[in-house]
Amino acid sequence: MAETQRDDEMARLAVAPVRDGMIVGLGTGRAASRGIVALGARVRDEGMKIHTVATSAASADLARSVGLTVLEMERTPRVDYLFDGADEVAPDLSMIKGRGGAMTREKIVAHAAGLRVYLVQRDKLVDHLGLRCPLPVEVMAYGLTWVREHLAGQGLRGEVRHADGRVYHTDNGNLVLDVQLRHEHDGAAVDRLLNDLPGVVGHGLFLHEADEVLVEEAGASPGAGVERLKRTT
Repeated sequence: MAETQRDDEMARLAVAPVRDGMIVGLGTGRAASRGIVALGARVRDEGMKIHTVATSAASADLARSVGLTVLEMERTPRVDYLFDGADEVAPDLSMIKGRGGAMTREKIVAHAAGLRVYLVQRDKLVDHLGLRCPLPVEVMAYGLTWVREHLAGQGLRGEVRHADGRVYHTDNGNLVLDVQLRHEHDGAAVDRLLNDLPGVVGHGLFLHEADEVLVEEAGASPGAGVERLKRTT
């Protein structure tokens, strides 16, 4: 195992619960990628036999590159354990996810998983959701204009996401509206609104999915200490 992998305390803790025979959900983004590399090292060093499901094409490619077996989620009825990252975490462990555009698949795998752990740096901890980043909403192109106008009428203004000068598309082939949440917006009410809105495929509000959050100091070396935050309700 490379020295940088040995010293990555958060990645080590993220994959520590994995046991032989498990199906492990792999999140998307930088933090999740660190866990994927660490999991590949454990499988290689310990000879564990596990399977994984990935929440994005990028995570699937990385997993295969480090020797992990990746199953198709559409043929996988359950997941034993998931590790993933988050863009914001509030004191009650509600989260915003989706900067990487994989929030719909991430939520499916989270709800299939028996235990969900999220990996963040301390600067991702916020007093209320929407403080640091917008809320990603995955929308069918067919309904984009209507959904955008309807949300604007509810005080939720969104911009179509672009990347590399082009309209961004998710792995599902849909568009993303990055919606500004204000302090007065109630997360549960916004969650209900989006869940009921035709044309919305998924969104990045994860209000109850986190069982545990691992927090490392922003800018800390990989071997720095990690704090555990656990859901109490």
